Amino acid sequence: MTINENEQQYLDLARYVLEHGHQKDDRTGTGTRSIFGYQMRFDLQKGFPLLTTKKVPFGLIKSELLWFLRGDSNIRFLLQHHNHIWDEWAFERWVNSDEYHGPDMTDFGRRSLVDADFNKAYQEQKKLFCQNILDDEQFAKRFGELGNIYGKQWRHWKTSNGQFIDQLGNVIEQIKTNPTSRRLIVTAWNPEEVPSMALPPCHTMFQFYVNDGYLSCQLYQRSADIFLGVPFNIASYALLTHLIAHQCGLKAGAFIHTLGDAHIYNNHFEQVKTQLSRTPHRAPKLILPAEPKDIDEYQMDDIKLSGYTHEPAIKAPVAV
Repeated sequence: MTINENEQQYLDLARYVLEHGHQKDDRTGTGTRSIFGYQMRFDLQKGFPLLTTKKVPFGLIKSELLWFLRGDSNIRFLLQHHNHIWDEWAFERWVNSDEYHGPDMTDFGRRSLVDADFNKAYQEQKKLFCQNILDDEQFAKRFGELGNIYGKQWRHWKTSNGQFIDQLGNVIEQIKTNPTSRRLIVTAWNPEEVPSMALPPCHTMFQFYVNDGYLSCQLYQRSADIFLGVPFNIASYALLTHLIAHQCGLKAGAFIHTLGDAHIYNNHFEQVKTQLSRTPHRAPKLILPAEPKDIDEYQMDDIKLSGYTHEPAIKAPVAV
């Protein structure tokens, strides 16, 4: 038995895909090693499942989840909290718009990795873009919006008759009043609106389950970037489970993570091997306020970790 059984499940996934995955082309042109169908189960009573074999920035996970919970889809909130993980998709829209008059940023995601002069211009333009989002509310409305992605679908699902459904709010109410329901489901996959989203939802649907005073959550994720994305997804949905349990007077039970296309990008192989060579530390402990707040009113300072010991960060490029 390892001192961190939850993390060992993630490492087993990474090792399995590295050794047994199929080579496959992908939308970004990077290429992946991939499998289809995999499931991990994390016991949230055995510590918070934030990886320790590399540093994972918990502040980014918190601010992104709070962004979702507010029903927001504009990166301005994220930038105000020094979170840049959604920049690329909004930035791409700006540099491809008629309002952009800077250097040619065509194929910016890959050229920035191999062309030093281009990379310098790319970083300068991206810095300018982010500052404009923060300083200019109208600019943020035009170019910071990512479409009806996660938060909008969770909290403001638009119906065919023009009304809106607060899926997450409804589920919280059902957990409190009808905990045996098998309909405690939130979906982010809205086929009608997928074409207008900057990035169609990778984590598409989640379901809650109440038993003996514990709340568990299962996520179906259609596309799973094992090295960069999945560590965030595990921690984010574990945190979501804790927050919903907190709302409903329950304890956090299990987080079950079901993956569709689980892949390692071809330019992440060495990073994965480095991580697999490391030994996990004990899992940290999540600390929440004594009294729960409304689900969209939690602040960054309300959510803390205790005892997070980790190995150094491992950098890798994002495939856009």
